[in-house]
Amino acid sequence: MAAAAAGPAAPRTKTKKKQKRFVPQRVKVPRAADPLLAVLAWGVNHQINELSQVPPPVMLLPDDFKASSKIKVNNHLFNREHLPSHFKFKEYCPQVFRNLRERFGIDDQDYQVSLTRSPPHAEDGDRRLLLSYDRTLVVKELSSEDVADVHGLLSHYHQYVVQCHGSTLLPQFLGMYRASVESEESYLLAMRNTFSHRLPVHRKYDLKGSLVSREASDKEKGKELPTLKDVDFLNKSEKVYVGEEDKRDFMEKLKRDVEFLVQLKIMDYSLLLGIHEAGRPAPEEE
Repeated sequence: MAAAAAGPAAPRTKTKKKQKRFVPQRVKVPRAADPLLAVLAWGVNHQINELSQVPPPVMLLPDDFKASSKIKVNNHLFNREHLPSHFKFKEYCPQVFRNLRERFGIDDQDYQVSLTRSPPHAEDGDRRLLLSYDRTLVVKELSSEDVADVHGLLSHYHQYVVQCHGSTLLPQFLGMYRASVESEESYLLAMRNTFSHRLPVHRKYDLKGSLVSREASDKEKGKELPTLKDVDFLNKSEKVYVGEEDKRDFMEKLKRDVEFLVQLKIMDYSLLLGIHEAGRPAPEEE
C-alpha cells in the first residue's frame, strides 16, 4: 500500500448489478483534451447523483464489497464536443467507498465538485497521477491487477478505518472506477491529497528509512518538483522538527498502521514528506 446511518428506502445494490442502457442525463462536463477525463467527470457526477437518492445502509454487508454499478452509453449527443459518443463507466463497491468518504470527513458534494468542475491535471506530465483542480484529491491510474489487489484488501481496510475512526497515515481511498473509451479500459483510484491544497510544496521526499538504492535518479532530479529519497534527505542535511504532542500522535498512528500492514503481510510502505518554506513565494510568483 504505497505513499489517504439510516436504513435504505430503495433496493440495495446487488453483487453484480445489471448494466444500465439508457439515454443519459444532460450533464455538462468540463472541457478536457483527454476524453477519458471527460468520461471520468461525467461518471462521477452521475454516480454521486444516483447515490444521493438512496439513504446509506445501516451497516455494510459482504455483498457490498463485491458490488459494482455499470453504465453503458451509446449515441451520446448532448455536450458531444466534450464527450465521446460511446463510452462505459463502472464504479466499484459504491456503498463501501461512500462510507469511507464519510468516515474520512469528505462530503459527497465536495468530492463531486473536486472531480467535475474542472478536469484533473497531470503534474510533471505523468498521466498516471492526476491532481484535482482544487488540489484536494489525487487520481491514480491502476492496472487490472492493482484493482484486484484493492478489492482483496478492501474489507480489511474498511474495518481498520472504522476501528481507528479514520485517524491513519495510510492513503485515504475514496472511490475506484473503470472508464472505457474507444475499447480502451482505464482503471482509476481517487484518494485524498497527502499535501496541503493551500500551501505549495517546495521539496518532497519518499522516505523508507533505508540507504540501499535510496537516491533519486538524475532524470528525476531534473524535474521541476522531483521526488527525492533518503540519501538525498541526508545529503541536503534536512531536519524536521516536531513538537512532543505531535510526535506522540504521529508515532501512535504509525505504530497502528504498521501493525495493520504486518497482519496483511504488506511491507512496501514509505513516508511521503512535503516541505513548504514559509515566506517563499509560490512557483508561479518566483
